[in-house]
Amino acid sequence: MTIDIPGYKAGTYALDPAHSEVGFEVRHMMISKVRGAFAFKEATFTLPENPLEASVTAKVDVASVDTKDEGRDGHLRSADFFDTENHPTMTFVSTGVRENGGDFLVDGDLTIKGTTKPVTFELELGGFGTDPWGGYRGGATAKGSINREEFGLTWNAALESGGVLVGKDIKITLDMQAALQE
Repeated sequence: MTIDIPGYKAGTYALDPAHSEVGFEVRHMMISKVRGAFAFKEATFTLPENPLEASVTAKVDVASVDTKDEGRDGHLRSADFFDTENHPTMTFVSTGVRENGGDFLVDGDLTIKGTTKPVTFELELGGFGTDPWGGYRGGATAKGSINREEFGLTWNAALESGGVLVGKDIKITLDMQAALQE
């Protein structure tokens, strides 16, 4: 089956960290949402002629967590949550790509705090094109969700009004731009 993606060029693409981010969102006190971000360490996208055979490997610097509150960020880096001293990197390795209407689903293994679980991200291609310096780039947004407790991120506090301080479900959004390597 041939999939036609405008501007698609096969090759190996390296993530441009200055134009990429891993964002997340979680319920706080069951009444609002807290958003934050991580910095990518690196990511490589291998795009063969058939886009359904594409693969990605990505590493995220867990200590880069930024929720706009240094106290909370320090707690997230601690052993209560990510334990960045012992687990400095979060990784994703794809295991397959599937068509989903006009977009794609990317299946893979996500490793957080030493625990690996399968996850699926909905991938929306932003497109491909030549940058002002003659390089070739592609962009995409991937969205998915995980249950943080399945990855050993179990710290919480009960609230007097019922419920807990931190929700279990984490929404993840990856905004990515990558450059074709020569």
